[in-house]
Amino acid sequence: MSCYHDHLEDKICKEDGLFKVAVIDAQGGGIGSLVVRRLRQEFGDGIEVVALGTNAAATTAMLKSRADKGATGDNAIVFNADRVDVIVGPLSIVLANSMMGEMTPRMAEAIATSRARKLLLPLNQEGVDIIGVQQAPLPHLVEALIEKIKEIKEAN
Repeated sequence: MSCYHDHLEDKICKEDGLFKVAVIDAQGGGIGSLVVRRLRQEFGDGIEVVALGTNAAATTAMLKSRADKGATGDNAIVFNADRVDVIVGPLSIVLANSMMGEMTPRMAEAIATSRARKLLLPLNQEGVDIIGVQQAPLPHLVEALIEKIKEIKEAN
């Protein structure tokens, strides 16, 4: 069993010792599958990638990109949000009723209140602009995301 202190200085212990990243996506899973593919290219099997889709199409797309395991729907996201080290997805995963209504209030709350680090891609899909953040193409955002995950993983 390995233990570390998270960003809130709470002690977290994991039985298998693998660094776990949850990738959350909705609709067709295009963003999530791109993230999963880059995680696999960068880390190989050195991390566990959990695909969490709001629907079966999103989960399937991420599994095809080589996520280790996947689960679908409201309860799967709520259940797993506190069982990973990092949660990755578009900003809308913390906005209730976003992604054309696929992101339930319960999902958004579970993600937002999870002890996991949240790495959110600032994509303006919901009419929410984050002031001070420069817009960039999705591939550039994913590369910055990979670098941040490297930092977090090395600190653990």
